[in-house]
Amino acid sequence: MDTSVARRWAPWALSAPALIVFLVMLLAPLALTTVLSFHTFDGIGTFSDDYSLHNYLEIIADPYYHEIFLRTLGLAAGTTVLCVIFGVPETLILTRMRSPWRGFFLVIILAPLLISVVVRTLGWAILMDNDGLINYLLMLFGIIDAPTRLVFTITGVVIALTHVLIPFMVISVWASLQKLDPQMAQAGLSLGASHFTVMRRVILPQILPGILSGSIIVFALSASAFATPAILGGRRLKVAATAAYDEFLSTLNWPLGAAIVLILLVANLVIILGCNRLVERRFKQVF
Repeated sequence: MDTSVARRWAPWALSAPALIVFLVMLLAPLALTTVLSFHTFDGIGTFSDDYSLHNYLEIIADPYYHEIFLRTLGLAAGTTVLCVIFGVPETLILTRMRSPWRGFFLVIILAPLLISVVVRTLGWAILMDNDGLINYLLMLFGIIDAPTRLVFTITGVVIALTHVLIPFMVISVWASLQKLDPQMAQAGLSLGASHFTVMRRVILPQILPGILSGSIIVFALSASAFATPAILGGRRLKVAATAAYDEFLSTLNWPLGAAIVLILLVANLVIILGCNRLVERRFKQVF
């Protein structure tokens, strides 16, 4: 074989094993789920052989599913906003710490990733119970007079998901900050710029890719989260993931559950790509 031809095909040959695994493990189940979503359920545990848009039309026409998807959107958006609000300043503070404190606090922030999400959610359920530590402290300091209901509410689910997913935001912003030259901020201050201006015109544009990457990860994971909404939200506070779970395992309506999953996937992609383009365009205009 000619040397030039071998060099041209070498990258494809080297990436072929990973590509095959990707096609088999991800795209094949996704394709089967797509095909399943176009079948119809007869109510007795079997599916028809014909194909139709019945499941999608049912989801579009039923206000019950509208409420579920709007709740999922609000849950994901709220979690993402809180992760940005707390994660970005937290990472900036970490980068300004000296060793060994920087490594110590970074381990503390990332340590929850080593614990099962179910265990962390159960811990939050204990903390947010009417007799839990959070309500006890709020009443101790006179902030509230009676226990505030946090379990089985969207507020409690957002708080728990923020704790579960904030390490992903920290990791993404941390990676961007490692590429930032500290001398650039010092140069801006020496030229008379305020700390706020240096943050807005020097630091923020350079860590924006990390913020966007972290936001995408957090939004996607929170929109598709199952364990935390199922435990803290209960049976009544359904989101898309728990609704699909019920259709698959409770009513055995697999085609409808597959349609819910695909709509969630498409909505995630559209929202993430749209927000990414919008934010990048706005920052290009500002900076």
